[in-house]
Amino acid sequence: MTGSSRLDRIQIVLVDTQDGANIGSVCRAMKTMGITRLVIVSEREHEENRVRTLALHASDVWENRVHFPTLREALKESSYTVAATRRRGKFRKHTFLSPLQLAEKIAHTEGTISIVFGRESDGLTDEEVAACAQVVSIPTSDEFPSLNLAQAVQIITYTLFEANLPHSTGLTPITQERVQKASDTAVDALNEIGYFKLDQEELWMRRFLRDVFMRASLSESEVQRLEKLFTKMVRIKIHKKENPDEQGSPIL
Repeated sequence: MTGSSRLDRIQIVLVDTQDGANIGSVCRAMKTMGITRLVIVSEREHEENRVRTLALHASDVWENRVHFPTLREALKESSYTVAATRRRGKFRKHTFLSPLQLAEKIAHTEGTISIVFGRESDGLTDEEVAACAQVVSIPTSDEFPSLNLAQAVQIITYTLFEANLPHSTGLTPITQERVQKASDTAVDALNEIGYFKLDQEELWMRRFLRDVFMRASLSESEVQRLEKLFTKMVRIKIHKKENPDEQGSPIL
């Protein structure tokens, strides 16, 4: 299963969100991370303009939302349910996942996954947390642990996105054969300018540069620039040898 299809199985469930602007911000947070399934559990009427103003180009997430009157109904088709909360308590879960641990868990979980977020003022109730199988908690400073709703959604969805969709660096490392050729070019250039003075020094330098180039995971364009550096060094040496007058005379 691809990272994209794993993200398609995740739905963000907002329970009794009080301000439509926060829903709009959540829509943006979700869409930037490739998650577009939004579930609203509420009987509130949210002002459309406040939602859309903050959603901006993620209004389609709001338009395609699904409404449920209760959290129980919203979760009944889910195979894995997670409550997002930082509060501990006697009647709450005893174990908490970090966002990264949640991402690792989801990578091996099939079916629809629901991540539930509570009210801006006081989060999820004990009963709402109990309706979920697991809890995810975002580590924060003890001095100021509070995150607003959209921030919490952004952190968790980013972690899921990062874990499920490895990013290409755009770099294609060169092969070992190409690395050997590059190191040979460099060592041959050093040899031409009389760099080596000791026995075996050339051999060890050839091995050293080969290993360094390989560990660096260079691209073809990068290794070509290195080769050019060494070959240009040789040309400069030859040019100065053939034209000693260009080196200048000392100023008296």
